[in-house]
Amino acid sequence: MDLTLQTDRLILRPLEMADEGFQVALSTDPEVMRYVGPLETPEEVAMNMPKYVRRCAEGAIGIWCILDRTTGEKLGGTALLPLPIALDDTDWDLVQGGSLPDAEIEIGALLKRSAWGRGYATETCQRLLRFAFEETAIEDIVGIIDPKNTASGNMLKKSGLIYEGLRRAYGGAYPGYRITRQQWLTDNR
Repeated sequence: MDLTLQTDRLILRPLEMADEGFQVALSTDPEVMRYVGPLETPEEVAMNMPKYVRRCAEGAIGIWCILDRTTGEKLGGTALLPLPIALDDTDWDLVQGGSLPDAEIEIGALLKRSAWGRGYATETCQRLLRFAFEETAIEDIVGIIDPKNTASGNMLKKSGLIYEGLRRAYGGAYPGYRITRQQWLTDNR
């Protein structure tokens, strides 16, 4: 399975330890992290990088770095990760081994500010869905947003996910979206 994915404008490649500096730039930017979670210090990012580069299910689950296909500039990150229900962050113990974790799989994207408003998140989400449903055994994918983050809700809808109302995730109740393999195949044949 090729884990480097491409779109017309982007390359998605598995996150690497060498991306630590870029991860620090994303994780310490209050605007980028506004709807995602608490800011991390550079030291916390360094400590967490081994988790962030971890993959499972033959690489199908993990984080990808988003790059501009023409310039190679790093624009953000995107992920397929186990959705935490009671915890407030990913259970990284589920991201290991050769099988899919026994959890719902969440899709998400995080872009640096200069990449906002260009459709990169939607393009990334659509490519990751194609990968998940054409090349892996994932049967459905969920998306969870902060209720104030309408841009992420729009991205999920444009990518085919259907709003399901409030649901339990991240230790609270958040707007949830879902798409099944069958729904995706019906819309993308």
